Amino acid sequence: MNLWGWLLVACAAAYAIKLAGWRVPARWLESPRMTRVAGTLTIGLLASLTAMNAVADGAAVALDARLGALAVAALALLLRLPFLLVVVLGAAAAALLRWAGVG
Repeated sequence: MNLWGWLLVACAAAYAIKLAGWRVPARWLESPRMTRVAGTLTIGLLASLTAMNAVADGAAVALDARLGALAVAALALLLRLPFLLVVVLGAAAAALLRWAGVG
């Protein structure tokens, strides 16, 4: 099968999964356990995306300025600084590390 065929299969599968979601009873979705599971999955997905973007360079691991910026942002979060300041400090750390030749 060519690329367009696989693309159509993927679209049909995504649509079928979305339609199946409408068949889930509302009481299942409103339970406290489902709320905890959904929250945990969201945190896990965000953490894995952050880790991959911080250290991945294609198929290789790259320890560069992104990792330093992540460390500075994590420290700023631990100090409970405002989120905008966390972002600015992370960006500034990345810029300074790249200026210093780290990556």
